[in-house]
Amino acid sequence: MAKKQMTEDEKFLFLDKDFINSPVAQADWAAKKLVWVPSDKNGFEAASVKEEHGEEVLVELADNSKKITVAKDDLQKMNPPKFSKVEDMAELTHLNEASVLHNLRERYFSGLIYTYSGLFCVVVNPYKMLPIYSEKIIEMYKGKKRHEVPPHIYSITDNAYRNMMQNREDQSILCTGESGAGKTENTKKVISYLAVVASSHKGKKDTQQKDSGLSFGELEKQLLQANPILEAFGNAKTIKNDNSSRFGKFIRINFDVTGYIVGANIETYLLEKSRCIRQAKTERAFHIFYYMVAGAKDKLREDLLLEPWNKYNFLLEGHVQIPGNEDDDMYVETMEAMEIMGFSEEERIDVLKVVSSVLQLGNIEFKKERNQEQATMPDNTAAQKLCHLQGINVIDFTKAILTPRIKVGREVVQKAQTKEQADFAVEALAKAMYERLFLRILSRVNKALDKTKRQGASFLGILDIAGFEIFEDNSFEQLCINYTNERLQQLFNHTMFILEQEEYQREGIEWNFIDFGLDLQPCIELIEKTNNPPGILALLDEECWFPKATDVSFVEKLVNTHSQQPKFSKPKQLKDKTEFSVHHYAGRVDYNARAWLTKNMDPLNDNVTALLTASSNNFMADLWRDADRVVGLDTMAKMSDTSGPGASKTKKGMFRTVGQLYKESLAKLMTTLHNTQPNFVRCIIPNHEKRAGKLDANLVLEQLRCNGVLEGIRICRQGFPNRIVFQEFRQRYEILAAGTIPKGFMDGKQAVCLMMKCLDLDTNLYRIGQSKIFFRTGVLAQLEEERDMKITVVIIAFQSQARGFLARKAFAKLQQQLTAMKVIQRNCAAYLKLRNWQWWRLFTKVKPLLQVTRQEEEMTLKEEELKKIKENSVKFETELKDISLKHTQVLEERNQLQEQLQAETELYAEAEEMRVRLATKKQELEEILHEMENRLEEEEDRSIMLQEEKKKMQMQVQELEEHLEEEEDARQKLQLEKVTCEGKIKKLEDDILVMDDQNNKLQKEKKQMEERMADLSSNLTEEEEKSKNLTKLKNKHESMISELEVRLKKEEKSRQELDKAKRKLEAEGNDMSEQIAELQAQIADLKAQLAKKEEELQNALARLEEETAQKNNAQKKIRELEGHISDLQDDLDSERAARNKAEKMKRDLGEELEALKSELEDTLDTTATQQELRAKREQEVTVLKRAMEEESRNHEAQVQEMRTKHTQAVEELTEQVEASKRVRVNLEKAKQALEKETSELHIEIRSISNAKQDVEHKRKKLEGQLGDLQGRFNEGERQKAELNDRVCKVTIELESVTNLLNEAEGKNIKLNKDVAILTTQFHDTQELLAEETRQKLQFSTKLRQSEDDRNSLQEQLEEESEAKRNVERHVSMLNIQLSDFKKKLEDMSGNVEMLEENKKKLQRDLEASNTQFEEKAAAFDKLEKSKTRLQQELEDVLMDLDSQRGVVSNLEKKQKKFDQMLAEEKSISSKYADERDRAEAEAREKETKALSLARALEEAQDSREELERVNKSLKAEMEDLMSSKDDVGKSVHELEKGKRGLEAQVEEMKTQLEELEDELQAAEDAKLRLEVNMQAMKAQFERDLLGRDEQGEDKKRQLVKQVREMETELEDERKQRASMAAAKKKMEGDLKDLEDQIETSNKGRDEAIKQLRKIQAQMKDYQRELDDARSAREEVLTTAKESERKAKSLEAELMQLQEDLAAAERGKKQAESERDELADELTSNSSGKSALIDDKRRLEAKISQLEEELEEEQSNMEMVNDRLRKSTQQVDQLNNELQSERSTSQKNESARQQMERQNKDLKAKLQEMENQVKSKFKSSITALEAKVAQLEEALEQENRDKQNTAKALRQKDKKMKDLIIQVEDERKQAEQYKDQSDKATSRMKQLKRQLEESEEESQRITAARRKLQRELEEATEANDAMTREVNSLKTKLRRGNDTPSFSSTPSRRTGGGGSSSRRAVIDSSDAMEDDVGMGGDYNGTKGE
Repeated sequence: MAKKQMTEDEKFLFLDKDFINSPVAQADWAAKKLVWVPSDKNGFEAASVKEEHGEEVLVELADNSKKITVAKDDLQKMNPPKFSKVEDMAELTHLNEASVLHNLRERYFSGLIYTYSGLFCVVVNPYKMLPIYSEKIIEMYKGKKRHEVPPHIYSITDNAYRNMMQNREDQSILCTGESGAGKTENTKKVISYLAVVASSHKGKKDTQQKDSGLSFGELEKQLLQANPILEAFGNAKTIKNDNSSRFGKFIRINFDVTGYIVGANIETYLLEKSRCIRQAKTERAFHIFYYMVAGAKDKLREDLLLEPWNKYNFLLEGHVQIPGNEDDDMYVETMEAMEIMGFSEEERIDVLKVVSSVLQLGNIEFKKERNQEQATMPDNTAAQKLCHLQGINVIDFTKAILTPRIKVGREVVQKAQTKEQADFAVEALAKAMYERLFLRILSRVNKALDKTKRQGASFLGILDIAGFEIFEDNSFEQLCINYTNERLQQLFNHTMFILEQEEYQREGIEWNFIDFGLDLQPCIELIEKTNNPPGILALLDEECWFPKATDVSFVEKLVNTHSQQPKFSKPKQLKDKTEFSVHHYAGRVDYNARAWLTKNMDPLNDNVTALLTASSNNFMADLWRDADRVVGLDTMAKMSDTSGPGASKTKKGMFRTVGQLYKESLAKLMTTLHNTQPNFVRCIIPNHEKRAGKLDANLVLEQLRCNGVLEGIRICRQGFPNRIVFQEFRQRYEILAAGTIPKGFMDGKQAVCLMMKCLDLDTNLYRIGQSKIFFRTGVLAQLEEERDMKITVVIIAFQSQARGFLARKAFAKLQQQLTAMKVIQRNCAAYLKLRNWQWWRLFTKVKPLLQVTRQEEEMTLKEEELKKIKENSVKFETELKDISLKHTQVLEERNQLQEQLQAETELYAEAEEMRVRLATKKQELEEILHEMENRLEEEEDRSIMLQEEKKKMQMQVQELEEHLEEEEDARQKLQLEKVTCEGKIKKLEDDILVMDDQNNKLQKEKKQMEERMADLSSNLTEEEEKSKNLTKLKNKHESMISELEVRLKKEEKSRQELDKAKRKLEAEGNDMSEQIAELQAQIADLKAQLAKKEEELQNALARLEEETAQKNNAQKKIRELEGHISDLQDDLDSERAARNKAEKMKRDLGEELEALKSELEDTLDTTATQQELRAKREQEVTVLKRAMEEESRNHEAQVQEMRTKHTQAVEELTEQVEASKRVRVNLEKAKQALEKETSELHIEIRSISNAKQDVEHKRKKLEGQLGDLQGRFNEGERQKAELNDRVCKVTIELESVTNLLNEAEGKNIKLNKDVAILTTQFHDTQELLAEETRQKLQFSTKLRQSEDDRNSLQEQLEEESEAKRNVERHVSMLNIQLSDFKKKLEDMSGNVEMLEENKKKLQRDLEASNTQFEEKAAAFDKLEKSKTRLQQELEDVLMDLDSQRGVVSNLEKKQKKFDQMLAEEKSISSKYADERDRAEAEAREKETKALSLARALEEAQDSREELERVNKSLKAEMEDLMSSKDDVGKSVHELEKGKRGLEAQVEEMKTQLEELEDELQAAEDAKLRLEVNMQAMKAQFERDLLGRDEQGEDKKRQLVKQVREMETELEDERKQRASMAAAKKKMEGDLKDLEDQIETSNKGRDEAIKQLRKIQAQMKDYQRELDDARSAREEVLTTAKESERKAKSLEAELMQLQEDLAAAERGKKQAESERDELADELTSNSSGKSALIDDKRRLEAKISQLEEELEEEQSNMEMVNDRLRKSTQQVDQLNNELQSERSTSQKNESARQQMERQNKDLKAKLQEMENQVKSKFKSSITALEAKVAQLEEALEQENRDKQNTAKALRQKDKKMKDLIIQVEDERKQAEQYKDQSDKATSRMKQLKRQLEESEEESQRITAARRKLQRELEEATEANDAMTREVNSLKTKLRRGNDTPSFSSTPSRRTGGGGSSSRRAVIDSSDAMEDDVGMGGDYNGTKGE
């Protein structure tokens, strides 16, 4: 795809990133260590570091390759080319002045005037119109975020508007900068953007205003038209700016909830009203004066009494026409704007009358009277015009100006004014009048803008105010402006870093909050502080009220109060006594306080203002309505006459000073700005020449400092200014952490964390947020360098691989050639052997005949197939056509339907929007109607009420005036009473002090009581916490406490009411005299009551102590009982547990007994032994039961005892608690009584204690002031100590000076001796030496001046200065004495010369000391710089150390992680092996269990067989017994019984056996099932494992294939890159050839220039010769003019050709850069060569055409040469001018000599010289023509070269297009490769997912396996249980089998039974095992 070209307007917004992303620039920056070096001309210059020598560095400048040495501290780092022309300077990795200046300069030269710097926008004035403010641009910026579009004022405005709408937070845009920087223009752009975006009519279609670009409603028009009015009345032309705003303004635009503009308001600050009086020479007054004079016509001009501008004194100084502006047109525009704003015709005329009257005030002239200083007005025409315009009387006006009435005390006096006072009064009146007019227009504009009654939900404010500036002479207005900028800078610092830190909090970064707003607080307090100590404005206001105060006294007071303030200083070299300095954030500013008091007071002639308030013109009267608030002549007179400030205090509240008003308005502005979200715009002026494309570096740097840009960067440096989104960071810097991020999807934050761990950066250098990573300054540049190094390593490796691959390929090709040659040789040898063999010949002849017969059949078959295929293809084509036609029809129908749907949906949406808007507007209008109707009714009612109230007020005023007189008399009486009362009050105060002491004692006692009460309450809370069971009591206590709190609140309310009553009583101070006696009596009573209550309090305290002691004892008892209860509860729990255990044992034993009983009943009915055993066991059981019953009885008895004890303890506790409650109730009652009494006492005592508190408050204030003074004193002592140290150094240097003084003193002593000898001759030489005494006096005065200067510099050398003055006095006395002597004059003069030399030496020493001091200061500064640099280097070294340590730690961590990974893998493998072993072991165990079960079954079957045998034997015995019935007859009956029992037992045993057999079969079936399941599971597990292994191998194979395919693709790409590199080298060679050609052409051009210079030299020679022949000029004059024109045209053509040459050179360079890229095709494609040949032919044809054109031009040139012959005269004139500029003294002398010689020979040889001149003239013309022809040939050659280059450029353009097509193909291939790689990655992801699924399946299988294992375990447990049951059954069967054998070992059975019973008694849990043991005993007996 071809690159999209930018439009004209986009060129001035978007950045061309080709250079930024170019690898050439990156490589150049990386190769050269580029830094910034300070420069006087360009601010900073780029240079590369060559060598470092300690603190100095050898640097090579990049522009001129000049090498210089620079201090290391002066160097500043340069950013990588990636950051060139960056849109946000906060992203710069090196934030310094040079980088900021370079970025602004590069963007400015590229036409990009807007640049972000953190949170604010920097705008550089372009001084030309740019196409970036059209409606298209507005649409582009609508609703876009800041990072989506380039920097622009529209982006700032749109973001502010969107933030206001989304966050419902008010916004402000602050535009600051110097005059001419573009503040006003940017505010206009903001307003126009808002008028379009937030217009209430933007939903309607603008059908009427299609031609006008913007469409908006009436309110928006008025908002836009407010600017021309304010510019006409408030703007003027200055040196820097043609349309400079001479006031600051804050435009507040109100918006409703839906975002539409509903109104606006404009506030102004500091109008420069003095501009209407006087201006500089190149400046103008306000525009309206010139507009009115030029634009007013006919009748209006007569009504306004206008005259030409040169007749107005106020406009004479500065009338300069503004280029591009016509005053009359601007007048029409302003009038139209006023009409749109709603100004009526009368209002406009009234406004212009005020403007005209201001001009007329300047024409009033005053003169002095001859013998007096009184002013007179000889000509009052201007005054008459003024009074006519203002509607006042002329006589009254002249009286008010010349002899105003002033009130002195109670009398009114007329005071004559001097000329200066009258001039000042007129000028002040003109300024005030214009200011009031401006404010009136502003209020009228605000009224027009606020006419809509809709409620404004939020507003957006635009501040346009003058920026921080430092002038040579800074006055009061500049202080106010700088103070405002100081506050704005503080706001900026505060908001900027708060927002920065809020972003850190949003991103979740650990950050300690820093408040940077306090950095500027000392300077702000120095200006605005009201007291402790007062600031500059407060001191200025204070001085305004002091009598006889001057500007000097104000500055002295400033110096005295703020001498210790670090932000205040006194200039070292004072030009004036009214100078002082303030250290602002942007630098030190020297202020001159001249006329500050008058500026702050702003006085006016109140007589004139009174006249104006009574004017017949209503507009003028309204303008001066509040004239009583001004500073009048009365206050000024009082200030000059009175002796203290108290006299003017009565008038102090009448008005406020300018400083106070400005401070209040600024405070309001700052509160509104603090309540808004500010958006900062810093406007910068590039140069003072108003030239586009020029940037003065030093000027811009100064503005950057003043605007706080560098300050903001300083703040930004402390944070993390560089931030990158996670995706971009990963995409750019993943090469530095290759392999750390696993393949597949990963969260950006996780990936960045892994990358940062791998990069091993110090954690202090970066922070990872939620969506971005933040870096400190310089870190990104380091990462860029590492990335470049990594890329170079990768590219080197890539190149090496590519070269190796190519070499291997070439070698393989050579090997293949060798093998091919061998094969060819072998085949040739075989052919040579076979060619003569007959059979071979026959074979070769027969072989072609073999397939001849088959060819026809094959051809027929193929033709049939062709026909079939053609028929099929025809069918398919017809079907395709039909389908394609149907498809196109369907698509068209679908598109039509879609378009209809879209149109209908759009219409529906528009209709709905219109309906919603109309409904909302209807509702709003209805609400407005209702509000208006209600307001009308209310206002009518109010008007009626106000009229009634007015009448009442008038009556009241009359009554009050009568009362005033009566009250004045009463006041005098009251003053007398006041004096008497004050004496009484002093006595009361003494009594109050005594009461205070008593009150303090009571308060201490009260505190003790409160502490005790607090202890009681804490004890109560402890009791409540501990007594959980006593919740009812706790609730009662809480209710009591709540009641007490209610009472306390009531008491506090009563106290407050009493306080109010007390205040009322204090207000009634007039009745104090009557109440003094009562108060004394009450004080005595109170003392008695206090004594009584102290006794009561002591008694109550004693009671409280006793009760607390009782309470503590009760608490101790309660605690002991609670501990005892807890012990008992523990015993109970233990006994309960034992009882439960015993019961469990009992149950177990009972169960065992029942089992034993059942067994015994079955087995021991027939045997006596068994009955005995049963009896024994029953006895044992009864014994155990008895023991258990006894134990239970004992236990119940103990429990009952414990319960009784517990109940008794609880009852005792409840009784104690109730007693404590009663005590507490009594105490509370006593406390309430005491509190009532104390409250009454406090009410009475507070009146006394308030005075004491006031005194203590004052004392604390004084102590605080003392502390401040002590702190200042300590600081002064520190400074003094530092100064002493400096003075000690200076004294060492001044010792040499003192030695010289000592020598002079020695000489003076000698002179004293000589004076003693020569005293007699004093009278004779007095007259002669008078002049010398004067000289010596002058000398002494000079010495004193020098000493004063030295003393000002050396304050600590007063002793030496005094000694020097004594010496000078001695010298003066000696000189006076020496004046008497004539003989010693010469000696004295010599001494004077010696003294002068000494003085000079002293001055030199002083200068040397000063220079040394300055050098030391410079060295100190250097040391500080080096210190800072070393600190920075130390920090860098520490950072490097930390980073290296981090690297080491990370490497160790990585090693540990690797070891951990290995261990984990080993553990995983061991786990798998263990699990496998366990599975095998479990399988083995289960097999063994199955075998054991099988064996147990076999044994059970054997036992069954044995039992059957026993049964058979028993039957046989029974039959024997039956047969032997006769022998044993007695026991037949017993045997029958035994038989029956045995038969029953046998039947039971049979049933049990059958059940056991069934269970055994079920167990065997379960076992078989389990075995089958186990085998099946094993088989499935093994199959799954094999399947997974096969799948894994298949996946591995696929991945290996994909990797191989990717490797092949990479190899192909490498080959292509290698071929591109080779082509690039060829193109570079071609470039060099072209450069050589350009150099040759340049040399030819230089030679042509040299020839031109030679021709000029020859022309000079001809000029000298032609000077001799001036007579020939008359003939050549006619031709000279034509030749001049043609010469000028030729020179212009020459200049154009040179410019074309330069453009061609640039094109050549561009073509060369393009040719480098296109040379690949030239070398690779042979088709390119043919194209070149064709181009060559075309070029030759064009060359032939050009030659023909050249011949025509030569013919034309010959015509020109003919004309040139006549143009020599003009050439002579030009040469004369050149000669006058370039001539030197030597050439002038030679010319004079030649002229003299020629003048001598002229008279004799005029005719001969004329002939010679003609011949010489012809020869010179021919020579010139030849040289011109040569030059033309050279020009033609250059033109040909130019055409050739143009053709080559066209060819290259074609080639470029082809290359672009190829590049696009390559891009497509790359995209295909990317798609393939994406597919591969998707396949990888699928494989990973399959792996994960397989792992999940394996986990499921393992879970199933575990379940099976559990089931197996359960089955084994069931088998075990079954085996146990089988064993028990076997034992039972064996017992049954053993019962008939009565004689077989009965003792062993009993023993076994006894052992089993004992075991059952000992351990009930092993009953089953005991049964098994018993079985074992039976088996043992059987075995025996």
